[in-house]
Amino acid sequence: MRYTALWVLLSSLITAGLAAAQVDDQQQASCEVSVLVLGVAQDGGKPQLGNSNDPAWQNQALQRLASSIALIDQRSNQTQRWLFDATPDLKQQLQRLDRFAPVRRSIGLDGIFLTHAHIGHYTGLMLLGHESVGANGIPVYAMPKMQNFLSSNGPWDQLIRYQNISLQNLQAGQPVRLAGSLSVTAFLVPHRQEYSEVVGFQIQGPDRSLVYLPDIDSWEQWDDWGIRIEQLIAANEIVLLDGSFYANGEIPGRDMSGFPHPFVTHSMQRFAGLSIAEKAKIHFIHMNHTNPLHDPDSVELKQVIAQGFAVSNEGQQHCL
Repeated sequence: MRYTALWVLLSSLITAGLAAAQVDDQQQASCEVSVLVLGVAQDGGKPQLGNSNDPAWQNQALQRLASSIALIDQRSNQTQRWLFDATPDLKQQLQRLDRFAPVRRSIGLDGIFLTHAHIGHYTGLMLLGHESVGANGIPVYAMPKMQNFLSSNGPWDQLIRYQNISLQNLQAGQPVRLAGSLSVTAFLVPHRQEYSEVVGFQIQGPDRSLVYLPDIDSWEQWDDWGIRIEQLIAANEIVLLDGSFYANGEIPGRDMSGFPHPFVTHSMQRFAGLSIAEKAKIHFIHMNHTNPLHDPDSVELKQVIAQGFAVSNEGQQHCL
């Protein structure tokens, strides 16, 4: 029954996405509504603590922040901005957001959407507390277990008591209506759930839609739920997918076959039969510090591009 219900809610996302996909690119409005990529690395960023030989320590051009995106609406005099995941790199990421889409308000966030309770996705909330910026009532959209985790554990519960953040209900399959025609819909995915549910998001813009899915155990587990990733790709124009690890053997001395992420090589093999246009929608994100896709000169990156896929870059803008 659970899987049937999940397929019903995913079907609604697919239907909505297909409708948006029918909009002629020539008819799109100017890029007043967009998604900005603020980070592309796995939770620990790049370079990662304890990895002193990473050349990114010396070369800032190779450094990457933890995966996060921002939704920006500049259609009115007051720009609105929503963040997806609050990473340990929140300070730098908000500075980047301020440079790209400045606002006059302090912090200037209209909400934060959380995917789950792994350290790279929520711990940046600590910087909203009174020891730092002392934010005032920033809406934080979270699933029920995620809300309970934040409410029941320090230091996160202090953010709620001091009204630095205001928890907002998030339910899978139920769109959160934002400004104008914007909406955000969470959908459940199979991934380690030690403290909370794990979700991805579909962001529906005026003309196009984007999927943000940084963590999933495997596409095949979703198959078992009656959900096909290919249908979600078909229904949306931009799809940011879990690209944590490129291939088994990436971490020396470890058998990675049981790692709870689909290898990029496996994803490319699975999606090999898609059309050129469908492949071009797929952008790999959330890459571990060991992933060779971080290296702009790597053979692996060239292979991904040659096969018609893309890799997310920090500062990249997707018009919606």
